[in-house]
Amino acid sequence: MPETRIRLIAPSGYPHDPAALAHGVDRLRHAGCMVDGLEVLERSELRFAGSDAERAADINALASMETLPDIALVTRGGYGASRLLPHLHYDALRERLADASTLLVGHSDFTALQLALYAKSGLCTFSGPLLADLGGESCSEFTWQHFWDALTSPASAAAWSTTATNQVDVRGPLWGGNLAVLCSLLGTPYFPQIDGGILFVEDVWEPPFRIERWLYQLHLSGVLGRQRALVLGDFSHCQPGARDNGYDLAAAFAQIRAVAGIPVVAGMPHGHGTKQLTLPFGAQARLRVGDGRAQLDFAGYPHLHRPAPVGAVENP
Repeated sequence: MPETRIRLIAPSGYPHDPAALAHGVDRLRHAGCMVDGLEVLERSELRFAGSDAERAADINALASMETLPDIALVTRGGYGASRLLPHLHYDALRERLADASTLLVGHSDFTALQLALYAKSGLCTFSGPLLADLGGESCSEFTWQHFWDALTSPASAAAWSTTATNQVDVRGPLWGGNLAVLCSLLGTPYFPQIDGGILFVEDVWEPPFRIERWLYQLHLSGVLGRQRALVLGDFSHCQPGARDNGYDLAAAFAQIRAVAGIPVVAGMPHGHGTKQLTLPFGAQARLRVGDGRAQLDFAGYPHLHRPAPVGAVENP
């Protein structure tokens, strides 16, 4: 069985955590993967992993490489992907990748690229762990196994406990990502027009009022009302401030439930926590909720036609 070929791309922040990134490379190699593109781990310019031209070239190169990788894996998040959107070769990327099995994987700031690539090229990408996540000491068995299960299967699923009380059974395209990044592209040509979808969102280190404000932006712009359901992932370290007077994340979510007009389902293990799902952006999905459990099934997305690496997450 040939090695899984992984190419690193760095569209956002510079590698301020080189040990975690190096550990991620070692862990992937230990699992039998061939990892290249290591030069991106040496780049930095201000807070970015290189210049805008260098970082855009990481993506555009996928349209012209003689041999495509199996996985293009984002190194880390931060900020910077939105600066690249006017510089991507969307037609060439569509032509080369639409029928290829190169899977683009990342989350956080990568949400900007996922939105743009879907809107402009119709490409299905994956919201999943970064290289920094796979190399971190907190990389869980759950994250590692779901990463490979999703990427090597034509269909996958996730289940979790939820506080949602209503019975839900809806179908539609699965899409979303980091809430702040997603809202930053509203009203631009890079925000996809998706109706009847299952929208998932997550964020980190943001106060509850900002979370509510962004969700209201989706509501007042009509985006929420066009979806079948809103799924809330991890909102890590999103704590109220000294002046919030009892207003917290639960209060923010209760307010959105009251106005959204669609099911709002919490508890999905996806975001900046230790448990991370790998979700195909644009794939057809079915969400069912009942008796305190949520089940999300998705299928029909690009995947690797080879078995997942054998064994649990291991330290090399």
